[in-house]
Amino acid sequence: MSLSLGPLFEPLELKSLRMRNRVAMAPMTRNFSPEGVPGQDVADYYRRRAEGGVGLLITEGTVVNHAGASGYPNVPHFYGEQALAGWKQVVDAVHAAGGSIIPQLWHVGAVRRPGVGPYPDEPGCSPSGLFAPGKPNGKAMTQRDIDDVVRAFADSARDAKALGFDGVEIHGAHGYLLDQFFWEGTNQRDDAYGGSLEKRLRFVIEIVQAVREAVGPDFAILLRYSQWKQQDYEARLAHTPAELERFLMPLVEAGVDMFHASTRRFWEPEFPGSDLNLAGWTRKITGLPTMSVGSVGLNEDFISGTFQSKQEAVEQSGIDELVQRMQNREFDMVAVGRALLQDPQWLEKVRQGRSDEIQPFAKKSLKTLV
Repeated sequence: MSLSLGPLFEPLELKSLRMRNRVAMAPMTRNFSPEGVPGQDVADYYRRRAEGGVGLLITEGTVVNHAGASGYPNVPHFYGEQALAGWKQVVDAVHAAGGSIIPQLWHVGAVRRPGVGPYPDEPGCSPSGLFAPGKPNGKAMTQRDIDDVVRAFADSARDAKALGFDGVEIHGAHGYLLDQFFWEGTNQRDDAYGGSLEKRLRFVIEIVQAVREAVGPDFAILLRYSQWKQQDYEARLAHTPAELERFLMPLVEAGVDMFHASTRRFWEPEFPGSDLNLAGWTRKITGLPTMSVGSVGLNEDFISGTFQSKQEAVEQSGIDELVQRMQNREFDMVAVGRALLQDPQWLEKVRQGRSDEIQPFAKKSLKTLV
């Protein structure tokens, strides 16, 4: 390791968020909350990462109170007395260990298949009843459906503040409901919510505005977005910086405080002619703090086996590349996923130069709450 790690360990404040360093744990679905209720094992899981020095814990995706919101078994709810009591345990545990924590609020949309969650017969819903371009699933949302989902996000954000969370993240990435509105391939509406890019933004703008009204001006709102979708890794919302500006600025005006720009490999440039990644371009365009993510600290087997990238990409996924970009103020924070899922002490081992003690990621760890 040739560079100072200083940029990773600078504190950062953003409204209600006060973080001891610039490293977040990325949200990762874990499926360990029976009937949507996070238990003591979930609280302990997050606490261990806070004890390992992580500055910000972003919870796994938590579903809002809408019949079609959940798409996977045993994902946690962010509504209802029992689930919220479970999240209160998580918040208290993380704060006691010196960390900050925000919930990721989520609706899966047309990714949903019937048979999951508290409404097993409910079909998936989306802007146009499409899972992917030309691939129907579920139903197209009515105005009442849209209003209900907007209200559900606001209600969950209000509850997050009441429970003592330090902010909220709205999940607008990876081909789930909000991203289905963004994406022209799945949004074929001909009303106020479809057509031009500006119209396709309207649903999420309404969610952000409703969340802001629910939590007040000083509570931090993050939005996670991506170009790629689970339905299509090559999909693009913006093909140029100018298009990206058209996408981002209305969301800034609606009340987003930080963008969590999700890419599959943080070192890859977003547009030709510049080394900036998606988070870098987002910061340059908006002037807001941004968070980058994508294969930080992963070992060769995971990168080559899962992403089939070239050998040289293994070195780029290391800490030197990350620190250099942060030193250049390309982005303000980095979210680390599977490396922290595998090893709760990953960040502390990096800080102390104990890289030989870091546990390499193994897929079997996805089946446990280490």
